[in-house]
Amino acid sequence: MSFVLFADDEEHLRLAARQTFELHDQKIALFGDARSLLEQVDRDSNAVVVTDVRMPGMDGIQLLNAVLEIDAEFPVILLTGHGDVSMAVDCMRQGAYDFIEKPFAQEHLVASVKRALEKRQLTLEVRALRSSLNSDDSLLGDLAGNSSVMADLRSRLVTLAALETDVLIFGETGTGKDTVAQLLHKLSARKVAPFVHINCAAIPANMMEIELFGHEIGAFPSAVKSRYGKFEHARGGTVFLDAIEALSLEAQAKLLQAIEDRIITPLGSNNPVELDIRIVAASQSDLKKLVEAGSFRSDLYYRLAGVEIQLPPLDDRREDIPRLFAEFVERAALRHGREGPRIPDALYSKLIARDWPGNVRELRTAAERFVLRLGIDGIDMQQSEKPANKTLAELLSEQERAILIFTLTANDGSLKSTYEALGISRKVLYEKMQKFGLSKQNFLPD
Repeated sequence: MSFVLFADDEEHLRLAARQTFELHDQKIALFGDARSLLEQVDRDSNAVVVTDVRMPGMDGIQLLNAVLEIDAEFPVILLTGHGDVSMAVDCMRQGAYDFIEKPFAQEHLVASVKRALEKRQLTLEVRALRSSLNSDDSLLGDLAGNSSVMADLRSRLVTLAALETDVLIFGETGTGKDTVAQLLHKLSARKVAPFVHINCAAIPANMMEIELFGHEIGAFPSAVKSRYGKFEHARGGTVFLDAIEALSLEAQAKLLQAIEDRIITPLGSNNPVELDIRIVAASQSDLKKLVEAGSFRSDLYYRLAGVEIQLPPLDDRREDIPRLFAEFVERAALRHGREGPRIPDALYSKLIARDWPGNVRELRTAAERFVLRLGIDGIDMQQSEKPANKTLAELLSEQERAILIFTLTANDGSLKSTYEALGISRKVLYEKMQKFGLSKQNFLPD
């Protein structure tokens, strides 16, 4: 549960803050001084600090510095009735999340707190990821995200994993077909047995039968010893046939018989071998069209297609991009023995707006390049990495644009859902979209 930790030495302002946030169903804890609030802050707190700058004893600036000593990524929002642009810029550079001048519109404060809590949640999730990289949770990888389509997919995978039925996965390159196949295995009763990945596009046609079914001594001139095929090696487990559309028609016929009978006969042998395996196949092509074109057997397609899973491209779940990118950055930093670099808020908006034809795989590569400071194709990194050289107005404008893009994307371009989520009027939303050159059409689902 997330909290707002609110400090102000004036009681009527504390009470007004309580009413405001409770009306928005947000938990809030009130403090009359900074030191009392500081006692509630730790690295695991799912909270945001909102504090007045001018207070007796420890003031808001001192509280900001004390909080950031505990956790350099803790969001702190400063309130002041003594507007000072240079102070605001200094505080932002020191690590303040936002700086709001009194008097302010309550919806402005609520919106800022909401964004800060979303960022805090992301920070805590990334930290949890770092501590569990070697656990089963890390297998989620490409399938992480809060979008409804991915939540539905993960729920369906849990159900399918408990079944013994074969599964056919469709998805563009880089959408996580291999991850889905591994999850189906790891969540099933077969998880203690082998998971065998077969890339059908990487095996020569004349070697396919040997690779899948094995051979006996003397089956061909160079067969000096017998060899298990991949199907036999996977007994009790799962066989993942990736890029199944690459199989020749001859190989498809032999595969169909093996799947239907769950029996194979190694090359050069007369002794059939019974199989206890689950088949998971994947394709980035439309197999129905390949069936119509005569390049894929219809009987094999219908045998495999008892259960189909369609993976969404990254463009259909853009709201997951910030979380995925942050996780991939953390993974890359750990892999290269580096400290994870800070990700500018402006970069998130550019990642969301960019096209990703390579889907999650391409996003992962972009995170790797970001960690190694090699730049990201199609994104002006120079502008993203030097926010401190900009004025406060420019910084706030970039953040505002990023929030608009994020919220419009999450709501599939619905203006009503967007302005309600942001706590602004329809007129204000139109004006801001016009200001930043954003069109509703760019956020509508296909």
